[in-house]
Amino acid sequence: MSAAASKTRYLRALGFEPRVPQDESDARSSSPSPSSSELLQESANPADRGTKGPRAKGPRAKGNSSTKAHVEWLSADGEWVRGNQVIAASTPAPYSTNPLTLAGPVAIESESELSTVWARFKETEKQADRDDLIVYYAPLVKYVASRIAAGLPQTVDQADLISYGMFGLIDAITKFDPERGFKFETYAVSRIKGAVLDELRSIDWVPRSVRSKAKSVERAMSKLEAQYHRPPTDSEIAEELDITETQLSNIYKQISSLGMVALDEMLAGGGSETLTFGDTLADRRDGPGMTYERAEVRQLLAQAINKMSEREKIVLTLYYYENLTLAEIGKVLGVTESRVCQIHTKAVLQLRSRFDAAERVSA
Repeated sequence: MSAAASKTRYLRALGFEPRVPQDESDARSSSPSPSSSELLQESANPADRGTKGPRAKGPRAKGNSSTKAHVEWLSADGEWVRGNQVIAASTPAPYSTNPLTLAGPVAIESESELSTVWARFKETEKQADRDDLIVYYAPLVKYVASRIAAGLPQTVDQADLISYGMFGLIDAITKFDPERGFKFETYAVSRIKGAVLDELRSIDWVPRSVRSKAKSVERAMSKLEAQYHRPPTDSEIAEELDITETQLSNIYKQISSLGMVALDEMLAGGGSETLTFGDTLADRRDGPGMTYERAEVRQLLAQAINKMSEREKIVLTLYYYENLTLAEIGKVLGVTESRVCQIHTKAVLQLRSRFDAAERVSA
């Protein structure tokens, strides 16, 4: 049996019929044709006919998946169509599902129905019509949120952006006027984007002016780096922005607080160990070695001060612990300010010499 005959028998067994002109279809409908089960049994057992027969060229049917084979043959040559018995067996879906929103039953399935819902909503403003429009245009919110999230840090959740944008979509549906002849998608995208940006600005603790200055500095740096093929200097950046270097330094101080991260944000790593930014910060507390060193310094300082005269002890105490000036110390001791300065200098030199001697002994 030839490959064409095997193909014909195989497709007839699966319930397909060759595409024929309209005038020939009536004549063929009156002639009897073998059933699908008989053709399948005959094609599945070629040994009963005494010949093995070649395999039909084309896609194989996996199990009983006739629908897949139909789609493949129809897309391959377009010569075969679904038979009447398959059409009768197939049951239509109770409703269509929007693949973008997975919203279940979707009331609007065509442009004509969409126009009807728009006209009815603008006339009656029913809640059900507005809900149908929200479900139909919901993919716009996800599209706008994904575009905005591309320029934001990873700490901003895209689900939050979608929730912000839904308010913009509802407002756009309420205020849109179809009679003006504009497309709703064009109007809604700007309203959704504006709602998301307004919400982000409301929760941002950095003023918009500082954000604008940071962007202008970044653009100037990128432009000069592409022009000179090296990192630009502060003078070149200030000249590009038409400001002074002092003003540029003030801008640097203002935008230095923009680079903030959450301490509990997880770090991306290939190992099984999970780290956060807080785990990578250095411990500023004194360790055992520093604690012992501080205690030893206090002990040496106390021993050195105890060997000084009474007036020198009073000057050091009033100057370093009571935060008095040299003039005020002079009034307490009844001497001049210059005399207090001499006493202070002598005491400091004695402490320094004794500490140096202690270091030489320990070395």
